[in-house]
Amino acid sequence: MTLFDGVYPFYLQQRKHFVFDVSTIIVIIVFLTFAATFLLIIPGIRGRARLYWIFRVLLSLVVGVVIVAVQFTGDWESGWVTANTSYKSFSTVMVKADIGLHVGLAGVNVTLVGNPVNQVNETIDYNEHFAWSFDADYDHSYSEGLEKGLPSPILYVAEKFTTESPCNMHRQYRISGHYASATLWVAFCTWLISNMLFSMPVLIYGGYMVLTTGAFMIFSLLSFSTVRNSLICPIQFGTASLLIDYGGSFWLTLAIGLLCFVAGIAIVVLHYFNPDLLKTFFDLHEVRTEDCQEMTEVYINPQFMSNTKSLPQPSRIISSGM
Repeated sequence: MTLFDGVYPFYLQQRKHFVFDVSTIIVIIVFLTFAATFLLIIPGIRGRARLYWIFRVLLSLVVGVVIVAVQFTGDWESGWVTANTSYKSFSTVMVKADIGLHVGLAGVNVTLVGNPVNQVNETIDYNEHFAWSFDADYDHSYSEGLEKGLPSPILYVAEKFTTESPCNMHRQYRISGHYASATLWVAFCTWLISNMLFSMPVLIYGGYMVLTTGAFMIFSLLSFSTVRNSLICPIQFGTASLLIDYGGSFWLTLAIGLLCFVAGIAIVVLHYFNPDLLKTFFDLHEVRTEDCQEMTEVYINPQFMSNTKSLPQPSRIISSGM
């Protein structure tokens, strides 16, 4: 094949990196906008309440953006192998390349990067995405890859996840990914409810919902991990094997889930053992003090008071004992 400005003729555009896509970038931009909006009102908050407020807002936004962003990332499981492999079908040309497999909740990404990149008069740098979400047809994506003439290593790895493959990996990963995604959306709903409860404020119930958020995030990890209970077909390139393990999105979800557990337990414990400290952290004492100050300030009309003093006093009847 020939090159035109570094792009293969059968590609419509340069391939994006497997970890980030448009959906992930949009989610991050939306949450950064929320964070910037909240930070604009920091000057209006006085004293230590400003630090408490920043900590609460940023912590909540971090939890929310992780819950949503990991739905679209492609590194729940990932692995790399360096091997000498055939480059094209029906060809004896061998290339040395790094082959990567990256599994997300909605599909897989297969990458092929030459080592070095320029070999056999071509730039070997591929990244192909094969989706298995509800609105996608994995087998159709694989067929399109065959029609485009993708390199043999990419087609070999992608074939392992087709519905007709004896490995049955498509069904395992597709079902576990769908359950993990659904559980994460439930965690996002409980995260929204916890923020509403904290703003009411009903602190103890907000703490319970934070615990529930962490629980559903852990449940999503357990749902995704069920694929490891089944035998995984080996992916061999000569003597080298492509092995995959949990990736960055998996460990990030685990960390944020444990963080929700710690935050929820801390709120519940403080509610029962040190409620004053909890109210101070959520800036409730200052609100009540300001309310009391506003209630004690009373405006007295001097004209009304002068009219009251000028009213005749009722006469008193004093009876003397005989």
